[in-house]
Amino acid sequence: MKKIWNIVLILSILFTFILLFNPNPVQAAALDDIEIATNKNIVNPGDTVILTITFGKPLGAYTFDIAYDNNLLEYVETNGGTANDNGTRVRVVYYDTTGGTNPKESMNITFKAKEGIITSNPTDLAVTAEGLSNPDASESYDDITTPLEKNIVVEPKYEDYTFDLSYTGGPIVNEEKEMILSLTSSMGRSYAHARIIAEATTPDGGNVQLKGTDETQTEYDIIDSGWGDPSGYPIGGQNVNKVLNLRGMFDKAGEYTLTFKLIDRDSSDTVITEKTFTVTVTDKETTPPEETPENGVGGIIQEENTTEENLPTQLPKTGMNIYVPIVVVFIAIISTFSYIFMKKKKQ
Repeated sequence: MKKIWNIVLILSILFTFILLFNPNPVQAAALDDIEIATNKNIVNPGDTVILTITFGKPLGAYTFDIAYDNNLLEYVETNGGTANDNGTRVRVVYYDTTGGTNPKESMNITFKAKEGIITSNPTDLAVTAEGLSNPDASESYDDITTPLEKNIVVEPKYEDYTFDLSYTGGPIVNEEKEMILSLTSSMGRSYAHARIIAEATTPDGGNVQLKGTDETQTEYDIIDSGWGDPSGYPIGGQNVNKVLNLRGMFDKAGEYTLTFKLIDRDSSDTVITEKTFTVTVTDKETTPPEETPENGVGGIIQEENTTEENLPTQLPKTGMNIYVPIVVVFIAIISTFSYIFMKKKKQ
């Protein structure tokens, strides 16, 4: 028994000696300067996102685990170690086989957003680590057991919502006009409580109503109270096409402007999109008065009456007047005698 205690005593002295005189003691410390970051915060389907882990000091050995949501992302590649992907976590291992001449100060890992995503999905990339040491392994660092998380959003490339107002023919005062209001987007951002409202400006003293009935047979005047449940309704996703069949009533002729807005009830009625339309209202059409020559309004012009009773009572004379040749002969005789007389006188 005494020999055993002697051996334990000798081993204890040797261990103490090693701890006191070892030139490269292994020490544990916290890796306080480590940082994680991504090159983008929003990732669209088919696009990649790169997670970069910066150590804060050179490392000669490490093992990092990066957890991800495989419903949204898929692993692509790693730069900075040997990677193994199990579908929900990528493990990256590095060991400097040169003995400290090739340490790493950072590493990165690339993920790709999956196709077919039609809503916004916040998600985290969570990083833990173990086996951390400096380049020559003379210093080790505490394991990272509390995950370092980087939040990103995986969502489709959204298209703006657009209003369109259509109707056939111009509205007439005090006559109902069927109108179609549509709200469309090929990929609309999702809202849990959205709502359509409308505003109008009218000619002086004019009033307008835009009424419609929803699928529950409830009637709304969209200008007076908006459309549907006051708390709002869900909207969004692929190929949004909301159509409202409205009946417009205008009580005065002139120009009206109708502004339609889509608002988010969960964000203090923030306007998501809006559009203004100009509507020209005319008075009721009237039948034009009968067109007669008496009223002078486009009357039929009657042709001049050429019947017998309107013919002149005397016909115009035709042929040569009998006195004309007599006068001519008389002038010729006078001229002849005058010529003879003058000739004799000169002789």
